[in-house]
Amino acid sequence: MADKKAKRPPARVAHCNADTPPTAEQKPLPRSIAETPLEEKSPAEWAYERLILYIQNFEEQLDNAHEVAMGFTGGDAGVLMIEGLGYFEPDIVTFYGTDTTGAKTQLIQHVSQLNVMLRALPREDETDEPPKRIGFRLAADLNIDNEDD
Repeated sequence: MADKKAKRPPARVAHCNADTPPTAEQKPLPRSIAETPLEEKSPAEWAYERLILYIQNFEEQLDNAHEVAMGFTGGDAGVLMIEGLGYFEPDIVTFYGTDTTGAKTQLIQHVSQLNVMLRALPREDETDEPPKRIGFRLAADLNIDNEDD
């Protein structure tokens, strides 16, 4: 059987500052994502996987006083503290969490309408507990390891 090396889809990013930490577009795809050819993934699955990479990369740059949240684009719906992410093939992505008042919140979005703004919000608690890092929990669910492939 021929060894099928996964081809990374094109990705590009440019920054004003040369010292900007590497972004999701610049990092190699984790093996667990790259092993399934893009042609075999639904738009929802592919969006879900990349969202996890973006969230994880964003969290890597946060200090312990901040956690990731998602700002809604195109309206006054506010901010969602991300506590979960899912998808429903072929084309739906869902965000679970709470808003700034603590109300349970869920966003269900078609992949063709996907606009996400990640925000660093101050933690609500003042404890010594480590901050919640949803990106790393989501990555664990995909069996993403941090090895360079």
